[in-house]
Amino acid sequence: MAAAINSTLGNALSEGTPSFSFEFFPPKTDEGEYRLWQAIRELESFHPTFVSVTYGAGGTTRDRTVRVTQRIGQETTLRPVAHLTCVGADQDELHGVIAEYAAAGIHNVLALRGDPPGGPGTPWQSHPGGLDYAVELVRLLRELGSFTIGVAAFPEGHPEAPDLDFDVSVLRAKQEAGAEFAVTQFFFDAADYLRLRDRAVAAGVTIPIIPGIMPVTNLGQIKRFAQLSGAAFPEQLAAQFERISEDAPAVAQLGVSLATAMCQNLLAEGAPGLHFYTLNRSQATKSIYTALGLHPQ
Repeated sequence: MAAAINSTLGNALSEGTPSFSFEFFPPKTDEGEYRLWQAIRELESFHPTFVSVTYGAGGTTRDRTVRVTQRIGQETTLRPVAHLTCVGADQDELHGVIAEYAAAGIHNVLALRGDPPGGPGTPWQSHPGGLDYAVELVRLLRELGSFTIGVAAFPEGHPEAPDLDFDVSVLRAKQEAGAEFAVTQFFFDAADYLRLRDRAVAAGVTIPIIPGIMPVTNLGQIKRFAQLSGAAFPEQLAAQFERISEDAPAVAQLGVSLATAMCQNLLAEGAPGLHFYTLNRSQATKSIYTALGLHPQ
């Protein structure tokens, strides 16, 4: 039975109980697509608050992302949150993607600027006739339909922000434009998230800021992701993994253990939920979920 995808996320997030969500990325191969749908079906039984499907680098997978998101809404009991970025699209194209989502009954959208077309660390260049900032995308979504809109937040600050206070002011501007929740970039130290939350509250941000969790299951892969995103991979943490780097099961076990402890800390400190970057694999997320006592119903 398909999910009630016309229901928005706003009500679910306003209930006051922690939300739990999973993020996937669109596959590039038949094998990747099989693995994606295997993970989706396995995690479906955990009844997450929502799931999302990201864009590839530079917006390259936009069409596939739209199709996968629509299929989740049509063929599963999951509530999909659609990704939308400013990258590689003019305003007419953005209108078209938004219309596709709306026509499919998907009214929950994560509005992101996206990485620069040249890749992380390169100067931002807007698409001709496109948008420059996520806050503009939030306004566009608010103008075009009745969407529950999420945005990104950055525990260690956006790589292009001059300081953390400016970064929080951008988050507040997104809220004032119509954003109803935020999901953070992944991080490895709960203190970074808590500092962001406290600074945001002091600046008048009232929307829930959901921490993003990416357990370390492959040391090389996580280091690459951390470099691309600007997230700091703490030296003390790296040293623990380096000592067992030749033992892949031990790396995965340690990653799950450390992520579980951080999740417990975040929930104890009042985090409004957890958002798992699954990398299209279910085992680590399932293990953390079970260790937290969040068994499927």
